[in-house]
Amino acid sequence: MNATVIPIGEKKAPSLEPLLALTAADMNGVNAVILERMQSKVGLIPELAGHLIAGGGKRMRPMLTLASAALLGYSGTRHHKLAAAVEFIHTATLLHDDVVDGSEMRRGKRAANLIWGNPATVLVGDFLFSRSFELMVEDGSLKVLKILSHASAVIAEGEVDQLTAQRRVETSEEHYLAIIGAKTAALFAAACRIAPVVAEAGDDAEEALDAYGRNLGVAFQLIDDAIDYASDEAVMGKDRGDDFRDGKVTLPVILAHARGSEADRAFWQAAISGARSGDDDLAHATRLIRDTGALDDTMERARLYGRRAIDALAAFPSGRAKAAMSEAVEFAVSRAY
Repeated sequence: MNATVIPIGEKKAPSLEPLLALTAADMNGVNAVILERMQSKVGLIPELAGHLIAGGGKRMRPMLTLASAALLGYSGTRHHKLAAAVEFIHTATLLHDDVVDGSEMRRGKRAANLIWGNPATVLVGDFLFSRSFELMVEDGSLKVLKILSHASAVIAEGEVDQLTAQRRVETSEEHYLAIIGAKTAALFAAACRIAPVVAEAGDDAEEALDAYGRNLGVAFQLIDDAIDYASDEAVMGKDRGDDFRDGKVTLPVILAHARGSEADRAFWQAAISGARSGDDDLAHATRLIRDTGALDDTMERARLYGRRAIDALAAFPSGRAKAAMSEAVEFAVSRAY
């Protein structure tokens, strides 16, 4: 019998496989809802929406809704529609983001706005937002509706806040964390928090799973922002250096700017303002981020938030769901290594 031998001291790389296996059966139900509700008599809507929805995304957020329900021992099906609502909210924000950013790639494919244009992309995003609220209303829980509608408003606030901070190299670390807490972590938190509402698990479970999702969301975004300067398109599913060329002030930039020489800070001022955005400038920016330790420290910060996410699960009993959710955090912070 053949077996894979892992040398002593070598730790197996974390994977999403346990989370995928845990939620596979329920994801079939979620995918059926997504497929049904993205349909429209206006043919462009399912065509454009399907381009992104079928584009190979991990569907991390709806999986977290399903995994949180499994953690609580919930055995119903209400969470299928709600997980689909979470995915529609996420997809709508991606469509809108690509228009705002002028993105050329999304999930390794041409961005929808390049194929169908900005107006159609924005309007299909609006359609998906509307579908998500239909699903929430059908569920019938005002508490669920409050959680997801509030998250949608916070995400929009975060995106606008990011827009106002764009090309402002003096953006503080505190402001940056507030932006990613809103634009990314809010939906992770809401996706997890709705499960204990459906499972009637109580306020403590809600707070714990909110903390898990929120900390995971921050860690996830910190790694995304780091690998914009560390990885290639094949890893990221978008063009390397997009954040740099868009003038987005992320934690690697904030740290490198603060730690740099006067000449370095002058470079960052010019680069983030858009005056220096060529390939050579990106290469120089990447060197500065590495040489100042900004990249390593951003990743370490992500690991800190990851540990907080795992700690938030402490009150729940050990088992398959808890192990899968913990490993999902480890996977999220180990991407692109």
